[in-house]
Amino acid sequence: MRALGYQMVDKVVDHLMNRQEQPAIHTGSPTELRSALGGPVPLEAGNPEEVIRLLTESAFTHMQHGDHPRYFARVPGPSSFAAILGEWFATGFNVNVASWLGSSGPATLELVVCDWLRQLMGMPDRTEGVIVSGGSMASLTAMAAARTERGPGIVYISDQTHACIRRGLLAMGFPPGDIRVIPTDDEFRMSIQELSIAVLDDCGAGRLPLMVVATAGTTNTGAVDPIPEIADLCLASGMWLHVDGAYGAPAYICPEGEQLLNGINLADSLVLDPHKWLFQPYGAGCTLVRHPGLLADSFAINPEYLRDVGGDSDQVNFFDRSLELTRQGRAVRLWTTLRTYGVHRIQESIQRCLSLARYAQQKITESPETWRLITPAQLGILTFRLQPDIESASGKDVHTQLAARLSESGFAAVSSTTLKGQDVLRLCIINPLTTKDDINETLERLAAFVPLLSSF
Repeated sequence: MRALGYQMVDKVVDHLMNRQEQPAIHTGSPTELRSALGGPVPLEAGNPEEVIRLLTESAFTHMQHGDHPRYFARVPGPSSFAAILGEWFATGFNVNVASWLGSSGPATLELVVCDWLRQLMGMPDRTEGVIVSGGSMASLTAMAAARTERGPGIVYISDQTHACIRRGLLAMGFPPGDIRVIPTDDEFRMSIQELSIAVLDDCGAGRLPLMVVATAGTTNTGAVDPIPEIADLCLASGMWLHVDGAYGAPAYICPEGEQLLNGINLADSLVLDPHKWLFQPYGAGCTLVRHPGLLADSFAINPEYLRDVGGDSDQVNFFDRSLELTRQGRAVRLWTTLRTYGVHRIQESIQRCLSLARYAQQKITESPETWRLITPAQLGILTFRLQPDIESASGKDVHTQLAARLSESGFAAVSSTTLKGQDVLRLCIINPLTTKDDINETLERLAAFVPLLSSF
């Protein structure tokens, strides 16, 4: 076991030390991968060193590397080594944070971590939290709690709200007609005027406004909805305010981010993903709810086979705070990270990313013959498009084609998206290991593909 464990550690550290020299993303063919990794069900014992080789040379080489310094697509996941250590410990000790009786130590870690996050986000003292698999489940958990507290009603989202929100509402049984999509303004922020009109219209029609989902860092542009104004409207109308800060909320710990994210501490529920800007391995999402006891009111179970795991009122059974019964020890990695690096180091890392995104914006605006900035750097995200417009030979959007060509090259990964009918390229820079040279060469390589558009 020690020999194999040392081999695994060596492989992981080699990856971490040399990732900038490897492809940011590499996709294999189904046939080739099944040939290498599949075959008949293994009935007899095999060679564990061959298992390690197949994992590291076939499985893990064909994937996106969210921790790569030139992975700018979607939202990266640049995990830290301290977090990896915490993950190894939680896995090695087979931690299951379900009941206090069975995991009082790991449960204390989760209570501590949730309270640390509560303090960092400026939430009230009695705010309660739970760590789930990611932002999708974190928001679903929060929205289920909102419905328990307030009952059914109309939910207001924007045209930039993450797709997981609508999916979660539909899965919870909300009728499609009870999900109102509010237009965004020219800066891709939820329009407070349109929201106010929609709420008044629904009240006038005898419908009950239930909840507004505001976004603190949209996936497309990094825009932050006008949360203080939305919070005022929610208070006046008796609505629940849910803030989806899955990737953006951790920037609140920086002075610049606190200004951009003003008002997120007014939320009834707030979601953030530690596996994004808190440098954790996938997957970890945190739900914070300012109403004590509500998570347990929403999710507590008491079957006869769990009657032995009850406890005093100050002993938390985490299976009562979400839909999960068996639960990984996700807090171990974040506790290890915060105790190892400290918040100031994380603040510096996030601030570096904000500065790098502004640097990328500067480089784009300095090349008006090639690029046109569409949305400025906001919480590490910016969008841009070709200048002037060019058609590809295939008739497909050129920005999608450029992103695909760059990904195929392995050097870097960017993504494309559509903003109010306009196709754009998008950079998401939230990895502090990224350098200005990484940004420069990524933009240069994208520009070098432009003359080839006629051939693809």
